[in-house]
Amino acid sequence: MVRANGAVSLRELARVVQTSEVTVRRDVRALEAEGLLDRRHGGAVLPGGFTRESGFPQKSHLASAEKTAIADLAAGLVGEGEAVVVGAGTTTQELARRLARVPGLTVVTNSLLVAQALAHANRVEVVMTGGTLRGSNYALVGSGAEQSLQGLRVSRAFLSGTGLTAERGLSTSNMLSASVDRALVQAAAEVVVLADHTKLGSDTMFQTVPTDLITRLVTDEPPAHEERAAGELQALADQGVQISLAGSHQPPAEAPPPPPAGGGRSGGAVRREAPLPGQRRTVHGAPPPGGPQLRGGAGPGALGEQQLGERGRMADLRRR
Repeated sequence: MVRANGAVSLRELARVVQTSEVTVRRDVRALEAEGLLDRRHGGAVLPGGFTRESGFPQKSHLASAEKTAIADLAAGLVGEGEAVVVGAGTTTQELARRLARVPGLTVVTNSLLVAQALAHANRVEVVMTGGTLRGSNYALVGSGAEQSLQGLRVSRAFLSGTGLTAERGLSTSNMLSASVDRALVQAAAEVVVLADHTKLGSDTMFQTVPTDLITRLVTDEPPAHEERAAGELQALADQGVQISLAGSHQPPAEAPPPPPAGGGRSGGAVRREAPLPGQRRTVHGAPPPGGPQLRGGAGPGALGEQQLGERGRMADLRRR
């Protein structure tokens, strides 16, 4: 399944092999140790090298809760009467659904999914680029899309991608999509990247937004065991990217004023809207995570049957 789709969710694996997500997570960890795949939060991807872009049906099920939280937070950055560009992607599609409530908004997009989400928003004007339809993500690409963005100027660009690193910035695995995303960036005074933590530390072939052009990253806080994602997040903050962490239960901030026409970053210290990894809140009275759990009735015979069951399941996962 991973070879066919490039990525697969733990939920889908559990359904296919007819077992629990907890069991599948343990098996995926073992397969990663053998070099057969790489773990990501909520799923698994092909091992090593550049991350391969999966199709829209697969991406829409990966980290769906995180994408929803990111979209909720990003929508608060948009004020009444603004003009923004919104790129293609499952996270930007979630953002578009929330932008439908912003009066007087103008949204320029190359995404059919973004346009569809805003189609019935009476107070929002939607401007579509030209271009050739790329069916895998329902986006318009090519010279027609790029030329239609020439001479355009908006306050903010909201973009997603396949990978994000502090070294190269935002990237994607498709050359045509990368070219259109770069044109969207050129049209905006500020660039806001929407990326869940599973994309942090992943690198793909074509760079779309270098780190020094990213004004703000809206993401979710990586789990404690995702050290690479946490390190990448800190590195981005150290390079001046403003970090907004979704799901941090902070009071919503007022929409910032539209940036000046010249764009660029403001000087001074990096503003962080939420605590970075390592600044976690302590929950008093909660049991320690990962603490020991007592199990009863597991004698030597039962243990042997459990090991046989695990071997059979692992073999099934390898075949898939």
